[in-house]
Amino acid sequence: DGHVVHEGDTVAIDGGTGEVFLGSVPVEPSPVSRYLDEGLDAALAQAPDDDTRELVRSVDRLLRHADAVRRLHVHANADTAADAARARRLGAQGVGLCRTEHQFLGERRVLVERVVLADSDDERASALEALLPLQRADFVGLLTEMDGLPTTIRLLDPPLHEFLPDLTDLSVRVALAHERGEDAADDERLLAAVRRMHEANPMLGLRGVRLGLVVPGLFALQIRAICEAVVERRAAGGDPRAEIMVPLVGSVQELRLVKDEARAIMADVAAAAGVDLDLPVGVMIELPRAALTADRIAEEAAFFSFGTNDLTQTTWGFSRDDVEGAFFAQYTENGVLTVSPFETIDARGVGRLVEMAVTLGRQTHPGLPLGVCGEHGGDPESIRFFHDAGLDYVSCSPFRVPVARLEAGRAAVAEAGVDVR
Repeated sequence: DGHVVHEGDTVAIDGGTGEVFLGSVPVEPSPVSRYLDEGLDAALAQAPDDDTRELVRSVDRLLRHADAVRRLHVHANADTAADAARARRLGAQGVGLCRTEHQFLGERRVLVERVVLADSDDERASALEALLPLQRADFVGLLTEMDGLPTTIRLLDPPLHEFLPDLTDLSVRVALAHERGEDAADDERLLAAVRRMHEANPMLGLRGVRLGLVVPGLFALQIRAICEAVVERRAAGGDPRAEIMVPLVGSVQELRLVKDEARAIMADVAAAAGVDLDLPVGVMIELPRAALTADRIAEEAAFFSFGTNDLTQTTWGFSRDDVEGAFFAQYTENGVLTVSPFETIDARGVGRLVEMAVTLGRQTHPGLPLGVCGEHGGDPESIRFFHDAGLDYVSCSPFRVPVARLEAGRAAVAEAGVDVR
């Protein structure tokens, strides 16, 4: 209507309708969200009328029935203690994915940079020593909130470049220093290292398990921090149930190498603390080769968790960051896609790899625990697929846990032959 919105102006967006409002608007929890976050009694006490109270009671009945009939467990993707606490309030039965790279942002990023670019063992050891107590404290907080529930912690997964200075910015900084006649020796050394490690396609380069095998001490730091956090929580009377997940595995030998390192660290920490320590080490299945060789990987893996975001990227050959805004609208319009495969699992392609990995994995390892931790874990249609495929749990954003609980219940009822549409 002729209004011009400038950078820095405040606007409010209704996520349900897409309406945009100029300025801020008052926001408060809905009765249902208050029920999910605070419980039935609190929601009823604050409900403004009888209709609202009946709505809250209906949601409560529906979710309790879904919980009673569903086979799939519902875990949450949680990177911090606050995420874990919220997930537990919303009904999560564990953490299916802790993305540890999110704990290396901000002031800690420079320490990771020092680890990756270290010229000597002493320099790398110094940076790792500084990171250890920070990482251990992260895990203590997470395990405290998830006490008594499985907590799957994924070792570093992102590509190498996310831990390094931007090549262009660094090049400009060095060029400007030369122009001004300033000393740029440190930046020149850094620039040479970044150029040496630069990758044309970093998402398919030095990341995940590859990064842990190539950069000495990086995975060892995280594994030690997990083990020491478990020991600390046990000493405090807690019941920590940490699980270690190795990302981007394509070969069983990669898993063997990390697992051997993990076992040695567990033995060292256990001996120092005078306790027994035997944490499960599993894998994230996010490459087609991992799914195709799941029988061999299951020889060494304590569990599988399907990372369907990357499994979709590597199966379709799509770079999600590039393609969704570039041509998905046209692909939907001309019928190539009916829905984004990153929103709902591609049952005929990616889904067949999941089913194959389930079959092969359990042929080798009967009773192998299986879950999914990609964003599909919170999508209703995908949850039905995972139920039918025989997975044990789905893991999703804390905010999608109630929906996942409901859909897991609907999947169980549908399997029993009841129409739930």
